[in-house]
Amino acid sequence: LGGTPEDADKARDMFGTLKQEDILANSIIAAKAAAGFEGSNGKVGAVGFCWGGGQVNALAASGDASLSAGVAYYGRQPDAAQVPMIKAPLMLHYASLDERINAGIAVYEEALKANGKAYELHMYEGANHAFNNDTNAARYNKEAADLAWGRTVEFFRKHLG
Repeated sequence: LGGTPEDADKARDMFGTLKQEDILANSIIAAKAAAGFEGSNGKVGAVGFCWGGGQVNALAASGDASLSAGVAYYGRQPDAAQVPMIKAPLMLHYASLDERINAGIAVYEEALKANGKAYELHMYEGANHAFNNDTNAARYNKEAADLAWGRTVEFFRKHLG
């Protein structure tokens, strides 16, 4: 694989050919490598949007200690049984009009609370899935995107600085 197809449908098809265990293994390797970069303070943050948001949640739920903070934008949630493995604080951004992804929020949040995990969950009222994507006029919501990004930067300053 590799590259970014111009056709969004083709990109979605390409995601379907990936194996979750390979993606997670590569993410763990990347986090460990980033933590060891010369000049680094050893802290690693991950941010992902849509499919990538789901991968941030998966990395956090893997229990990999290299992840110091994770931010997931409208990403699918991990299985509640994996939540006890989460070590890093999380910031979760969701769009109120995104019924498909939002269907798993209540169970995820309940598991985060029950396991005493550090997290912030933000719901952007009137926003659609992919509200941060300024190349998609039908979904982009500048107000929500600006607010979410400001929160993301502050979250990383707090946990990675």
